[in-house]
Amino acid sequence: MLTYTDTHCHLDFNRYENDRHKVLKRAWEAGLVWILNPGIDLHTNLAALTLAKLHPHKISAGVGIHPNFGQPWTADILPALREQAQNQVVVAIGEIGLDYYRQHTPYDQQQFMFKEQLNLAAELGLPVIIHNRNATNDLMKILTEWHQSLSQSGHPLAKRPGVLHSYSADYDTAMNAIKMNFYIGISGPVTFKNASDRKQITQKLPLDRLLLETDAPFLTPHPHRGKRNEPGYIPLIAKEVARLHQTSGEEIARRTHENAQNLFKFNKGSMEHIIKSCVTT
Repeated sequence: MLTYTDTHCHLDFNRYENDRHKVLKRAWEAGLVWILNPGIDLHTNLAALTLAKLHPHKISAGVGIHPNFGQPWTADILPALREQAQNQVVVAIGEIGLDYYRQHTPYDQQQFMFKEQLNLAAELGLPVIIHNRNATNDLMKILTEWHQSLSQSGHPLAKRPGVLHSYSADYDTAMNAIKMNFYIGISGPVTFKNASDRKQITQKLPLDRLLLETDAPFLTPHPHRGKRNEPGYIPLIAKEVARLHQTSGEEIARRTHENAQNLFKFNKGSMEHIIKSCVTT
């Protein structure tokens, strides 16, 4: 049986309020066995925790403050985030990072809160989910320094620090991240007909470092582009990655599922239990 994972979507968003159960049913029917739902601020973190608790073994949560939601960064935010992150359904700190495109938060403020959350991830031993938009140089500098500190201290997180979510930077940056043991998230735009650069980069990246993501409700893959995205479209992304790597969708499903397990350690029960619960829901 196919075992797809969606390592990044936002099912707690209001766009699923009227049919969330149907979206999840379609996901399980499409072959998904696990979904990671990261928050973007303290409020959505709580929603992600609630959703994960409703679907044990099948949905996990990430908690973090997205760079576009960083104002104001008050002294009580980090303790609140630490408390949220210690919930047993949490497998990552994220979505965190830098966003110099929308500029909702000053650059220095973004960098400060990014570093604070990276330190929290190290403290708790949780991998990070990294958002990057038009900020590659600063982001990689911060990540490199953080990873060096993990390596020098012998921290186990140095071997599985996190994922560069919905990757859109260049090949060299991806390989530099991979050298630091990061994974690369591949999302819907790889299926777009005009995404030749993204296709070429994906084709050259090693399969043992790739994860599949929808970023639902955003970044809907072809042929549904322009409509609301959902985890059930993961096979469309897998199919294109398989074409680029000249292998089967089944192989991509298997490899990316294993990668997700290695990074997020979500499989605390038996795989048979998870698959059975997904099929019968």
